[in-house]
Amino acid sequence: MSKSQPLLRSPAIVEDAVAPADLQQPKRPPLVKRLPIKLKSDDRRVIVRPFILGPDRVQSLFSRIRDLSEAEVDATLAHVRTLYESRHDDLLATFTEHYEAGAALIGWSDEWALSRRLLAGAYLTMEYAIDSAALFNPSIVALPNQSGVAPDSLRVVLSLRATGEGHVSSIVFHTATIEGDGDVVLDPPARQLTRARVSLPRAYATTAFKDRLQQMHVDETIVRRVLEHLPDPFELPALHAVCLELRSALSGHADLVRSTHAIERIASTNYRIELDADDQINELVIFPLGPEEARGIEDLRLVRFVDGSQVTYFGTYTAYDGFRITPMMLSTTDFRTFEVFSIAGPSAMNKGLALFPRKIDDHYVMCSRIDGENLFIVRSKSLYYWPESHQLVKPEMPWELFQLGNCGSPIETPDGWLLLTHGVGPMRSYCIGAMLLDLNDPLKVIGHLKEPLIVPDEEERDGYVPNVVYTCGMIEHNGNLIIPYAQADKSTGVTVFALRDLLDRLRN
Repeated sequence: MSKSQPLLRSPAIVEDAVAPADLQQPKRPPLVKRLPIKLKSDDRRVIVRPFILGPDRVQSLFSRIRDLSEAEVDATLAHVRTLYESRHDDLLATFTEHYEAGAALIGWSDEWALSRRLLAGAYLTMEYAIDSAALFNPSIVALPNQSGVAPDSLRVVLSLRATGEGHVSSIVFHTATIEGDGDVVLDPPARQLTRARVSLPRAYATTAFKDRLQQMHVDETIVRRVLEHLPDPFELPALHAVCLELRSALSGHADLVRSTHAIERIASTNYRIELDADDQINELVIFPLGPEEARGIEDLRLVRFVDGSQVTYFGTYTAYDGFRITPMMLSTTDFRTFEVFSIAGPSAMNKGLALFPRKIDDHYVMCSRIDGENLFIVRSKSLYYWPESHQLVKPEMPWELFQLGNCGSPIETPDGWLLLTHGVGPMRSYCIGAMLLDLNDPLKVIGHLKEPLIVPDEEERDGYVPNVVYTCGMIEHNGNLIIPYAQADKSTGVTVFALRDLLDRLRN
């Protein structure tokens, strides 16, 4: 979406276009209304990130920078600032951060003047176009602050998976207003983006960390051996040093080796993100931060979770390091400070975990596809460790016969839990369907549509991954069900359903 583009809005809800005859298998029920809104990739939306290719490259680069004259340093730095400083907030602070990271990597100790250090940092910095390839797989929740919003309207935030160079995925946010009639008004995109950074110092309270490890069923004896050598609080380098020393001394003990690696992995995937005072949520980019996320953050499923009087926004997502996936979760109460943590257990497997918006029978509940094919309900007393799972349904309809998964957290209705699903059919075509589950026992299926709700139409078939519609969340407002959805893993549109009609269809 262009930065200079005016507000996008649909003057009226429009009926879905009729697909050509060859696309009418499966049939689309006459409920969907597509809004003339589309969020597209924009190669002008950039962040800055480190460009540090290892100690040998940093060493040779710094040696060449050392040989530059003062005039060359000043002229080159001035040119860089002219080209890039207006595109990013606090660019010189980024140059300093990246210079210090490069110098620490090689033990560089030359006493350079500030301008030479900043220039070295510039060489260790790159621009990255966050969503130059795709902007897709959205979820949606109401923002906690609804001040100044018209009585029949609702302020919302959409999270989207943004993909850029190298197919590295990150999470971005857009804000919008849903009006009383179901129309959606998108806010202009942010002029500048800010890359999320781990809040420092990254210190861990020993007792709290021990409790977390216990909840994740790490061997208590080994946890005790590790933590007794650490100060309180401790930081990551100290933890790594203790674990390495124990592994070196007791390399033949497979359980110790496995458990110390687990302890380090849990620590490295638990961190906090804080927005700066002047930043807004639609400026935030959650780019891979921990080692488990090195190759991407995929498919955030946001949910507004209510526990008594406490409202917390949780989001489950998949971290990918290039070899394996790790189920992750973030939480926030204000969309300014985020706690990020990994989840584990025999039922925290595969992709597509979606948290229910409240506890059921004093348990947290998620919908998942832990075996890659079937839908499951998983339960736990803890958000961090998920031991229990039960199969909900298996693929039955022709349009979902290859595999079945959820499309985000369910919403609670008087008739039951409304759960969107995705089904994979012939030619790896993805459609969006719906189920209705019992409020007290979500393993009891009240209704399951035989035909999908959303099928890719002719304009939505072509893209990075053809023939796919997909969503990570929906929201209800004024009797309307608003579903932002991805089109061919490339762009994002919005549909609106009459919730009562859909529920009646599911019950019958």
